[in-house]
Amino acid sequence: MANKLYQMTPKEIVNELDKYIIGQDDAKKSVAIALRNRYRRSLLSEEMREEITPKNILMMGPTGCGKTEIARRLAKLMDAPFVKVEATKFTEVGYVGRDVDSMVRDLMEASIRITKQAMLEEKYSIADELAEERIIEAIIPGKGRNVAGETSRGPFDFLLGNGGYVSQKEQYEQQQAAAAKDETERDTELAREQVRQQLKDGLLEEQYIEIQVTDAPKNNQLDMGNEGMSIAIGNIFGDMAPKKKKTKKVKVKDARKILREEEAQNLIDMDQVTDDALVNAEQNGIIFIDEIDKIASGSGYRSGADVSREGVQRDILPIVEGSVINTKHGPVKTDHILFIGAGAFHTAKPTDLIPELQGRFPIRVELENLDKETFVKILTIPENALLKQHKALLETEGIEIEFTEEAVDEIAEMAHLMNEQTENIGARRLHTILERLLEDISFNIPDMETEKVVIDRDYVKEIFEEKIHPEDIDRFIL
Repeated sequence: MANKLYQMTPKEIVNELDKYIIGQDDAKKSVAIALRNRYRRSLLSEEMREEITPKNILMMGPTGCGKTEIARRLAKLMDAPFVKVEATKFTEVGYVGRDVDSMVRDLMEASIRITKQAMLEEKYSIADELAEERIIEAIIPGKGRNVAGETSRGPFDFLLGNGGYVSQKEQYEQQQAAAAKDETERDTELAREQVRQQLKDGLLEEQYIEIQVTDAPKNNQLDMGNEGMSIAIGNIFGDMAPKKKKTKKVKVKDARKILREEEAQNLIDMDQVTDDALVNAEQNGIIFIDEIDKIASGSGYRSGADVSREGVQRDILPIVEGSVINTKHGPVKTDHILFIGAGAFHTAKPTDLIPELQGRFPIRVELENLDKETFVKILTIPENALLKQHKALLETEGIEIEFTEEAVDEIAEMAHLMNEQTENIGARRLHTILERLLEDISFNIPDMETEKVVIDRDYVKEIFEEKIHPEDIDRFIL
């Protein structure tokens, strides 16, 4: 399946990520090259393609510096299957966490969803026409109905009736009925044409109509205790029983969406979807393993939780190395899936991972700590910048907020100092500060007289003067 992101050059991918993530150029560059190598590999011959395995990436950096955000943005940009997992969920107490294979099963489900959506979009143009016909049929029923006065003749009438003899009177009645039927059909067709034109002009969007839709049974999952191996009882018996229809009364504009989806679903071949999705997951899939440092255990004597952590590393190893995982859609080979590991590595070091796993993440990227200048950029530059978000939220209630440059500078300075003085939680500190800063304004909105609020440096200092004590700053900055 063609993939728009893989066909972008590394520079274009970085530019796309720059719209949302400030700094961390090394990490963006590594991800962009890894994705571009996927595209390059797809152009090679079959034999050569099998030999080239993806170069997995390990991102290291403190919390809140953009590791997960890079993964999230990739997921949004991509047509390729992408799944993010937390390594810690495989290490629950007593090692009863999730089965490590579940990350590949999740990837396969993501692939099915993407592939199905792509196929549906191809069929939407035909589905739109079919849906319109069904709406017209609902407004003016015309097809397949007997006109009053018509006598239907069955296949056995000849034998059971009067031997096929038809009197003149009967012939005359039949001719009259046929003429009446033709005229009614002409009238119906004329009315349907008028309705079709009105639909095109958008005049009937708010009109209520009754439509027949397939009643999809709820899938009753029978979990066999092993993840991904559950049996959908609805699927077993659902295929035997005829599909039930139910009548819905909805507006024309809603009916169009419902019928379009239903017709598109009928046009796609689910076997083809599964086959394409399997190839897509194996060749283009990306698994982002977050908190990978939490399963690293320090050297020396190991007991208790450390054993569990090392067990998880040993379980993840064959998947990263390349193995075949059974899913309910078929076996998935993990040889060419790209793995991106990420962790803060505060207490553990990458060398605390077992050597085999370290060797499977050849590309190491260190993400930098965020400084004051970076905080200023995070607040103002990205398309989804925090200040823009808060402005938009308050504008919904008619309050316009303006931050002066000095205020933005002060907020960035405070975020930087708080991270230095207390725990370093990176850009997440900005969320904390802005929520506290706008708390009173948000709370008092209904009673506020003014429609415009200007937030300057003095306002920011006044709100936070009890939080940061200037005389203590020297003590915290080494």
